[in-house]
Amino acid sequence: MDRLSNTVRPYAWGSTTAIPALLGTRPTGEPQAEMWMGAHPGAPSRVTRTTTTGETETALTDVIAADPEGELGAAAVARFGPRLPFLLKLLAAGAPLSLQVHPNPDQARDGFADEEARGVPMDAPHRVYRDGNHKPELICALTPFDGLCGFRRPTEAADTMEALGVDSLKPYVDLLRAHPEEAALRETLTAILSADPAKTAETVEEAAAAAERLGGAHTLYARIAHHFPGDPGVLAAMLLNHVELQPGEALFLGAGVPHAYLDGLGVEIMASSDNVLRCGLTPKHIDVPALLRIVRFEATEPGVLRPEADPSGEERYETPVDEFVLSRYILAAGATPAELTAPAPQILLCTAGTVRAGALDLHPGESVYVPAGEAVDAAGPGTLFRATVAV
Repeated sequence: MDRLSNTVRPYAWGSTTAIPALLGTRPTGEPQAEMWMGAHPGAPSRVTRTTTTGETETALTDVIAADPEGELGAAAVARFGPRLPFLLKLLAAGAPLSLQVHPNPDQARDGFADEEARGVPMDAPHRVYRDGNHKPELICALTPFDGLCGFRRPTEAADTMEALGVDSLKPYVDLLRAHPEEAALRETLTAILSADPAKTAETVEEAAAAAERLGGAHTLYARIAHHFPGDPGVLAAMLLNHVELQPGEALFLGAGVPHAYLDGLGVEIMASSDNVLRCGLTPKHIDVPALLRIVRFEATEPGVLRPEADPSGEERYETPVDEFVLSRYILAAGATPAELTAPAPQILLCTAGTVRAGALDLHPGESVYVPAGEAVDAAGPGTLFRATVAV
């Protein structure tokens, strides 16, 4: 078992206070958006291991590459290859993230192969596919957390736009009312993203002012527009469900589902991929044709996940993917330690109290990596999240 040293990413949308408050450190005044735990090459965690020359800090990517089966277990390597198939994060949103979707496995593989064949540089701003993997993800709230997830029914979106009384929104209202569900959503999103940028900026400004005047649920769009004035994503957000999570509740985001996190602190886990296609709320490149090929144009009710404890005390968030499994343990003082030994690699993250994991004490924000098959149990009082692989 190894204590992890993790990188905090300073993305502009990050909260300046949420992660420092959890870690018990002084805010720097700069945004601290995500703390990455895992072996993603973009910011791998580091571990300290004893070698013939003494203690050496090593990237977790290098540790796994040196002995994939020993670290990950034969079953995980056979299924996912010689890499840790998930990435665990603390995510702290102080402003909206980009409105985005992720591809399914076939779309990711084909899109990556196409861009490689066309020689699109990996660091090019118009590059869409950074790897050949899909990116399903799960966000579990540690504080009240709100976001956008999946399409609303077209009639609901039309009612929201119509209530604002902005003349330049009427063509979108008409599209939403004139077609069956899938066509209505597709035609409207296409029209929003393809419109003249200057005219869209005017529409967004008028819509934000109207939303502020109306108040109530409409203030959401004024708040988003405050962060992204003139951005077409403000109008696209009106097509989506607004979801408010309470601590312990979670959302699963599958392929093709448009979403954006707006505010709050959570534990996020995903397949280890960096494939993101953006719809708005961003200054970054938006590839509209590529986006429209992978968006699922169907109205859905966002399924809020609430875990139930089994007799062992494990509270598991059920998802339809195997690259990751996220569980929570609320460990009482003096209770029998929870047995966590597993045939797959694990990352354990403390989010409250003090948790004794094996021989290590974990405080909020601290984490450990446990190789496959290594014996480990955990005792409180505290809250522990466990990330592993379904094998």
